[in-house]
Parts: sequence; structure tokens; C-alpha cells
Amino acid sequence: MIRLPLLLLCLAPPGQALAAGDEQAGKAVYAQCAACHSMDPEQSALGPHLKGVVGRKAGAVEGYVYSPPMRRSEVTWTPEIIDAFLVDPQAVVPGTKMPFSGLPTPKDREDLIAYLAAP
Repeated sequence: MIRLPLLLLCLAPPGQALAAGDEQAGKAVYAQCAACHSMDPEQSALGPHLKGVVGRKAGAVEGYVYSPPMRRSEVTWTPEIIDAFLVDPQAVVPGTKMPFSGLPTPKDREDLIAYLAAP
């Protein structure tokens, strides 16, 4: 069962604020993710690859060993859910093994999501 933080309720209407992200700026923000995540769909690292993550069900990258809470979650990675996860991963998927304290700047999250959503 997914539990979204109250912060998610304060976001702009779905897709509105998140659509404003800058893909190129998001690529720079992604550098923080690159230590654990690849954008190459053939290569997962400490974390699963993130190519095509927008719209993908959580725990769906074949060959990657997810935490039990992530495998059991019913999360589909929409921009809004990714945004909430980037604020506080444990609030979205309690017990996830992702050791990330959150990305506090809304613009950084918007830009990162724009980069992750790019074809």
C-alpha cells in the first residue's frame, strides 16, 4: 500500500508544475543519482537503471534485486510519485533500501523528472 506524504497534496495540479522542468538542467541534477543509477537500460548499478522509469511499475527492472517493500509496492512511477519519492523515499515506500535523504529543491526535482522522462 502506498503512503504519500502530505506534501504531495500541496503540489500544483498533476503535470502542471512538473512539466515545467528543464531537461538539460535535470541532466546536471542527475549527476547526484549517477553514483548509484545508470541511464543505460542494459546496466543497473547499486540501484536499478532509470531509463524509462516514468510510467514504469516499481520493482520491474529484470535482474535487479529490489527490497521486499519495493517489490510489494503498488507504485507506478508517475512524475508526481517520483517527485514525492525524491522528497522522502521512506514516506512513499516505507522500508525501501534506497539510502537517500531527499532532494529538497522543487526546481531540481522538476528538472530531474524532465530529464528522466525524456526519450
